[in-house]
Amino acid sequence: MAAPALVALAHGSRDPRSAATVKALVEEVRRMRPDLRIETAFLGLSKPSFTTTVDKLVRAGYDEIVVVPLLLTEAYHAKVDVPEAVAEAMSRHAGLQIRATSVLGLEASFLDVLDIRMREALKEHRVRELDALVLASAGSSDPLANQSVARLARMWGARHKLPVTAAFASAAPPASGEAVRAFRAQGRRHIAVASLFLAHGQLTDRATELALEAGAVAVSEPLGAHPEVARTILARYAVGAVELVPV
Repeated sequence: MAAPALVALAHGSRDPRSAATVKALVEEVRRMRPDLRIETAFLGLSKPSFTTTVDKLVRAGYDEIVVVPLLLTEAYHAKVDVPEAVAEAMSRHAGLQIRATSVLGLEASFLDVLDIRMREALKEHRVRELDALVLASAGSSDPLANQSVARLARMWGARHKLPVTAAFASAAPPASGEAVRAFRAQGRRHIAVASLFLAHGQLTDRATELALEAGAVAVSEPLGAHPEVARTILARYAVGAVELVPV
């Protein structure tokens, strides 16, 4: 019996850099598990759609699919859009079983990826000293999602013994520029901003622009197609595949 197919389901963006990063990340997952059928899909704005991907897998003979949402927080898309997409797909295909896992989330191991991206940015800008950090993310109207970002920021600050503020590109304050200015008002001058995004897009561009305007010395790249992110996708898949096994 074939293992369930894995669908890495991303939000989607009008920015082609976003889809390119997601597809590169999925290629990293395929390298780790060449035995699995692994597909990419998007909730909107990018192709292929979730509907197209599911139909393709059904035609290929798959009747079990594990969906791993490539979302960093449990916000609206995870709570509403993903379940609706899964329910719609199952209603169209009799006998098809789809299990959506928990989101990619904010794993403590992602701090290692943040460190790598930050070292790259500091080297590029020849920055040798830091006295504060800002962790910039998309932001959500869901306060629990924003609290999870703030929690990761505290963990990151404790790791480096530096003050860290969580900032948000939409839906909640402070924006990245406001966070940088608040540190500068305290007399801190060497403030770097980490991009807690999976890929580039309009929100990352805005967060970067505001941070640099406010005086940030460097802004890191998003998490991107890093092996640690790929391993987390496979960890989510493993749980979902077990949940599909009949009791």
